[in-house]
Amino acid sequence: MKIQTELGSIDISVDVFTSISGWVATNCFGVKGMVARSVSDGFVYLLKRESVAKGVKVTFHDDGELCVSLHIAVEHGVNIPAVCDSIRAEVRYHVEKLTGVAVSEVDVWVDSMLAGSN
Repeated sequence: MKIQTELGSIDISVDVFTSISGWVATNCFGVKGMVARSVSDGFVYLLKRESVAKGVKVTFHDDGELCVSLHIAVEHGVNIPAVCDSIRAEVRYHVEKLTGVAVSEVDVWVDSMLAGSN
């Protein structure tokens, strides 16, 4: 994404948005991690800490705002709507604060529920 300022232009890679979003989401209470769904077998796989960006999809709108979609696994017994609300607020806040790009929506997909702590 290219941002034009009075001093020049700034190019921000999509990887920056996906990394910030994945990192923030995995640090929210009740989130076990980001997940990816296998195309071949349909199973959901918990991603390692260094691969959190693979569970994130970022799309840019024509008006310069972006949409973030997150695929997560939550801890068994947590209040899923509360966890998702927290993730939406935290991701929107951190992406906008760190990049200066407005976030129009954050979609959270709970793909799996895992038992307590490892």
